[in-house]
Amino acid sequence: MTTVARFISFCIPLAFAFNSLSAHAFKQVTHKRIVQDAVAYMQANPNTTEFAKLQRLANNAGLRVNELGNLLGQGAYDVDDFADTFICGAITGDCVQAPLWGMAESIVKYTSYWHFQNHTQGIDEHGNDFGGYNYSQLTVKGDVDNLASSWLYNDHLDDGRGGKTGWFGAEDSEYRTYQVTEGNYRQGSYSNYNMYQDFQNMPFQPLDNLGQYWYSEFWSQPTVQSLGFVLHTTDLLQPHHTWTTSALNHSGWEAWVADYYDSENLNDFAKVNQALSSFSPIAANSQDIRPLLTQGGSFSYAQGGIVLYSQSHNDRVAVANQVVPHAIAMVVHILNHAMNRFDTI
Repeated sequence: MTTVARFISFCIPLAFAFNSLSAHAFKQVTHKRIVQDAVAYMQANPNTTEFAKLQRLANNAGLRVNELGNLLGQGAYDVDDFADTFICGAITGDCVQAPLWGMAESIVKYTSYWHFQNHTQGIDEHGNDFGGYNYSQLTVKGDVDNLASSWLYNDHLDDGRGGKTGWFGAEDSEYRTYQVTEGNYRQGSYSNYNMYQDFQNMPFQPLDNLGQYWYSEFWSQPTVQSLGFVLHTTDLLQPHHTWTTSALNHSGWEAWVADYYDSENLNDFAKVNQALSSFSPIAANSQDIRPLLTQGGSFSYAQGGIVLYSQSHNDRVAVANQVVPHAIAMVVHILNHAMNRFDTI
C-alpha cells in the first residue's frame, strides 16, 4: 500500500459508541467545522499555505479537497467518542467510562479529562510545563467539578486485571487505561500509578500531549484518521479548557458557539489571516507540535476568561471572534507542517 493510500484509509479501530451525544469539549460539530474551514482557507490562499501539497494528496486519492477536509474534520470530531478511559469504584471495583448523571451535565465520557491544559498553574507533577485536569489544583471550579469529585471520591483509574481493586478484591476491569491511554499521553513526562488512585487528586495528562501522541503516530504512518485526531486540540482555544473547569457555563458556551458559528461569521477568513501571525510556525525539521499548541492555549486563557462568568451575547461574540479564527489558524499551521511528510511523494 502506498503512503498516500495509507493516509487516505479511514478505518475506525476504536469503539465509538456515542457519536450523536454532546461531548465535554467544543461541540463535535464545531470541531469538524473548524477543520473544514482551515482546509477551505488553505484552498483560498494557496500562495501562503501548503495547499498545493494538500490538493495533490487529495487528487492522488481520487478525492476533492473538501472531501479530504470532511474526513480530517471527522477525525477531530471522533476524539470525544474514544472508549479509552475507565474509572473504577473505590468500593465496588466496577469500572465505567462515564457517570450515570453525565448526560445531564455534559460529561458524557471520562476521556474528556485528557482535553485540558491548565494555564492557571505552572509545571505539574508529571513535569509538563502546563498540566491537565486535576480537581485538587483547580483555580476556578463550579458545580459540575464538585459533583464529579464527590461522585468519584477515592475512585481509581482502571489499570487492568490484577491491578487496584475495590473492597475485598472486587474488580471489573474494562481497559488498561493507565498503561495504554495515560502511557500514550505521557510523552516524555513522568508518571506512577499512585498518582491515579484517587480521582480528586488525579493529574490527568494535558491536551497537548494527546495531540503530540497522535501527531507522532501520523508521522510514523500517515493516515487521515490520526491527523484528524491531532486536530481535536482546537479545544485549547476553548477558554474553559485552559482556565480548566467542567462548570461555569462550560456547556452553555460551547452550545452557543455551535449555534452562532455561521450567523456571527466566526470563521471570517480575514480574521483567520490575522490570527496566523499570532503563532510561531512549527520548525520544518521538528515533529514536536506542542509549542504551537501551547501558544493556542495561552491565547484563549488570556482572551476568553469572561465567558466563564458572562452569558451576554455581546461578550460571547467578542470572545468567539478571537478564539474561533485562532483555532482555524492553528489547524492551518498544523496542516502546513503535516504536508511536509509527503515531500517525497
